[in-house]
Amino acid sequence: MTLPIVNEVEVDVLPVHNGSTKAPMSVRPAITRSYNVRVLSRQKSIQRRNATLTGEPSAQAWPHQSQFGNIHDDQVARLAARPLHPLALADLARHGRPPLSTEALFSSANFTLSLLPIRLAHRIQALRNLPFIVVSNPHIAQIYNNYVHSLSTLLPYQERRITSLEDEIQFTEVMADLVQTHANTIPTLARGFLECRRYISPANVTRFLDEHLRARIGTRLIAEQHVALHLSSKPHSAGASTPQENEQSSYIGVIDTALRPAEIIRHCEAFVGELCELKYGVRPTVVINGQSDARMTHVPTHLEYIITELLKNAFRATVESGKEREPIEVTIAAAPDTPEAGSVATDSALNDARTPNLSSVPGVTIRIRDRGGGISPDVLPSIWAYSFTTFADGDVLDTGNNAGGGSNGNADALNAISGAGGDSSSLAGLGYGLPLGRAYAEHFGGGVQIQSLWGWGTDVYLKLKGLGKSG
Repeated sequence: MTLPIVNEVEVDVLPVHNGSTKAPMSVRPAITRSYNVRVLSRQKSIQRRNATLTGEPSAQAWPHQSQFGNIHDDQVARLAARPLHPLALADLARHGRPPLSTEALFSSANFTLSLLPIRLAHRIQALRNLPFIVVSNPHIAQIYNNYVHSLSTLLPYQERRITSLEDEIQFTEVMADLVQTHANTIPTLARGFLECRRYISPANVTRFLDEHLRARIGTRLIAEQHVALHLSSKPHSAGASTPQENEQSSYIGVIDTALRPAEIIRHCEAFVGELCELKYGVRPTVVINGQSDARMTHVPTHLEYIITELLKNAFRATVESGKEREPIEVTIAAAPDTPEAGSVATDSALNDARTPNLSSVPGVTIRIRDRGGGISPDVLPSIWAYSFTTFADGDVLDTGNNAGGGSNGNADALNAISGAGGDSSSLAGLGYGLPLGRAYAEHFGGGVQIQSLWGWGTDVYLKLKGLGKSG
């Protein structure tokens, strides 16, 4: 299985079909052309729309109105007042393994429609609650207008259920449009907050970005999951996949039900090792021990992003402390399949006959241990913050929050996000990797913990939860 390395702040998991990152050949050409035209048209529309935001938006256009969407304040308030549905892997896998039947595809579309307008309204409300001088910034105004636009495209579907293939196809195009529209949300917000640093405290920025990122992970994943299921389902295929082909795939949309963390680690090691060798001329080795054959159910690109960022920190710390001959040790421990650990996978929806038997462990813990000198006690309290008070603008890629060991000082995470432009190919200046990586891990009940021995090295513990066994 070939797994692409995630090289951007924004993690895209679309599309994944039958264990591959390429759309199946059986997808109807007309639909593929429709998507291509739609995406290209949408990209041009976004560029034209964003080009008008080079100056400060007027007070009349912010925050109560947007010229790029036809929604009313009471609609946003009504949706934002409704509670958010906590998203679990079981929710995304409940519709079964592709290709889906027509009824299951409609169920997926309506489930997606029941969640996304509420999530978008919550983000619009959160942006409106920022200080006016902050939300008047053109970059933050751009993000606001993107959310208003996306919500306006979904509101017409709120009045009815999706019960025809024509409606489902149009709705899926709206989902593809939503994913494309919000592709650069985090770097754009970072630029806006950098320009407004005088008017909002670092603590408030950290709180807003952390909440926004966590909400965005779920919103994006919900949309991408339905598009992936759509593209690999019978109603939209020129010819149905054979049962043998379906049985060979471990994917349900963007979820891999037989994901091997050891494979992800090796792919990320190769990518980070090349960066390290390019920058320093040497690369440390990675030794994997423990239960390297463990399999679990998870989103591969989420794990790739987290592992890549943690390995970058460990590689850089190891080399800069002169310990490049010391291997970086990665230990994989599978959680025991107890009734308590697997309770999330015993949901009745997962026991439905449409859902495949998920013979994977309920979770894993991955420890990454390096000899990079540890984290300075002065820096340690700040490693989870999107701080922007300790850096000069010209030093964006010179130092970083070094969670893997020897540190050159506290990183300016906002500068890193904004200055890198979403490109995480550099080893330095990527202090945002820890708070973003932790958000991805915690989204499905996992987490990241750090134990630093200042002067020796660092242990990073990544805990991931899957679905465990069902059926």
